[in-house]
Amino acid sequence: MRRKRNIVVLLLGLLVFFISGITTQAASTKTIVDNTGAPVKIPKKVNKIADLWHANNPILLMLGGEDKLVATTKLTHDNALLTQLYPKVKKQAVPFNGEDFQIEELVKQKPDVVISSDTSQISELKKNNIPAVNSMFQDFGGLKKTVTLTAKVVGTKDAKKKAKKYNKKLNSDIKQVKKRVRKDKSKPSVLHIVNTSDLSKVDGKDTIVDEWLKIAGGKNAIKTKGNMINVSAEEIIKANPDVIIIGGTTNKKALKLLKKDDRFKSLKAVKDKKVYGNPTGIFMLDRYSAEEDLQIWWAGKILHPKQMKDVNLNHKFKSFYKEFFDYEFSNKKIKQIINGEVIK
Repeated sequence: MRRKRNIVVLLLGLLVFFISGITTQAASTKTIVDNTGAPVKIPKKVNKIADLWHANNPILLMLGGEDKLVATTKLTHDNALLTQLYPKVKKQAVPFNGEDFQIEELVKQKPDVVISSDTSQISELKKNNIPAVNSMFQDFGGLKKTVTLTAKVVGTKDAKKKAKKYNKKLNSDIKQVKKRVRKDKSKPSVLHIVNTSDLSKVDGKDTIVDEWLKIAGGKNAIKTKGNMINVSAEEIIKANPDVIIIGGTTNKKALKLLKKDDRFKSLKAVKDKKVYGNPTGIFMLDRYSAEEDLQIWWAGKILHPKQMKDVNLNHKFKSFYKEFFDYEFSNKKIKQIINGEVIK
């Protein structure tokens, strides 16, 4: 009888221990939903974050994640302007160089959670029991969602507060820019070339580039759908855009490059000298950037100068960086950012 009683007591003890373990584990974790709709269980208190998407690193840093970052990308690590603001980034591991992913190097850092835009990376991380959230997006709605998601990963009240503040400003600025450019009934056609290395690589419909062009009162000269797509020279010539914007360069270099190209030197935009290098700040303003808020003002002023004549871009840029990145750039540096002279 005593033996049976001891067995019952032992079983009850094991049950209590098991339930206690589950309760403790549940209390120490939380579930967040990433941009693909997948639920991801992460620690309630996140101390170590690996961010393997170039574009998301500035968002993480904007939300106060510098002290939590333990691994980043080579593009982020080598970004002179970003590391000027956030010097600790230079000390972090670089398991992703843009092409090769070193899972062993990442595991050494023991991250609580990883932020990525690559489904194959996330799959590999899950196999190693490392929580990973997908923060990829393709439009402004996705950008706001990513800012909120990243704030949840950081987990602090300040991060969540700044995320709400940023999204509110972005919504407000989109409305303001739309209202201003709406006064001009014309909608210039715009060709957006990804960068100077391949002038036939462009951004088509259903992309974040296409969206900010519309917000700024323009229309995409390319009818094909897709992000960073290659189109024929014939398609570009047929489109004959009113304006051409090239990422990762300056106005002067962009115009010079197209003037030298026999395929494109006779385009309307080239002849009218309406060729511009897209601004580059902490990240490229034209794609997946927290600085998209500035991109719409810049693009609006380029496409509709009369409707935006009272907009001081220098002030817009300077106040934005002060408000969201807690850094006051000099007027000279702001001018370099706007002119596309801050190239990584």
